[in-house]
Amino acid sequence: MQFLIAFLKKPPFSTIIFLVIGFALGIVYAWVVNPPQFVDATPLNLRADLQEDYLRMTIDSYRLNQDPNLAVQRWENLGAAAAPAFTSVQQDLKGADPAVINAYGLLVQQVLGAQESSQTVESPSSGRSPLLRFIVTAAGIFALLLILVAGVIYGRRLFARRGGDSPSPVMQSTKITKQSARTNFENLGLAPPITQTMTTYVAGDDLYDESFSIDTQAGEFLGEYGVGVSESIGVGDPKKVTALEIWLFDKNDIKTATKVVMSEHAYNDAAIRSRLEPKGELILVEHQGQILLETATLQLLATVVDLEYGSGAMPQNSFFERVTLELAIWPKNT
Repeated sequence: MQFLIAFLKKPPFSTIIFLVIGFALGIVYAWVVNPPQFVDATPLNLRADLQEDYLRMTIDSYRLNQDPNLAVQRWENLGAAAAPAFTSVQQDLKGADPAVINAYGLLVQQVLGAQESSQTVESPSSGRSPLLRFIVTAAGIFALLLILVAGVIYGRRLFARRGGDSPSPVMQSTKITKQSARTNFENLGLAPPITQTMTTYVAGDDLYDESFSIDTQAGEFLGEYGVGVSESIGVGDPKKVTALEIWLFDKNDIKTATKVVMSEHAYNDAAIRSRLEPKGELILVEHQGQILLETATLQLLATVVDLEYGSGAMPQNSFFERVTLELAIWPKNT
């Protein structure tokens, strides 16, 4: 599930997935929920035998009402199919009066002209069968979906070949944090904290910056606290983080308490120390080490639950591969 979430966060793949979903929902809506209705159709859309029946009824109606305008209009409704249908009617009278049929034909010739009455007129594009339009549209959409699916499969394989199947730093940190056991402070004779949080930095998470709200059980806001990257060394990606910044904000205090947790190399490097001293008290990171931050009404106890340094061309113990911190908050009068 975590891999799926990470996969969907990749812009090219998420765009393709949502396009496919959008097309699928559009097809369902257009052809199931709110299907098109074919209205105001003309006899041109009928089968040939039905067009012939329509023309026979038109001739019979003309015999009764003698309305030339209506008779010609109904001829025009048949479009290019009118002339072939009239020929069929002449060849197979089916009990009709041939004089009436000939009179009708002469009327059409007089109004429209002999040439127009015998000329095959090209069917307008709007007269195409709705079934044909549906088939063409569905075929086009299906072809597009096949292309999109093929793109997803190709992209997925390319992503896998580039190592995309390995968990991201954020996924790793989330897993480590969930597996880390929290301290039971009541067993140590302490009051339970207002809030207690585990957080993990993993190398590669260049945007690591966690913040949490401090609220009473009644919902009263007391402040905020968090951890973020304070300093990195070397060049290139990912960043090689050599110091983390722990901070505590108290709504009843005008100043935010801050302490900088440093790697062994950074702590002993005068240049790095001079850059970080303005941020707050400098602390050497140690496994199971504890850092206390205090404000006017709050206390934050940060415990280094897990620590692992990175390796490579950089100096020994100069940057973090992984750091897990437990952050607990108490009122200061506890």
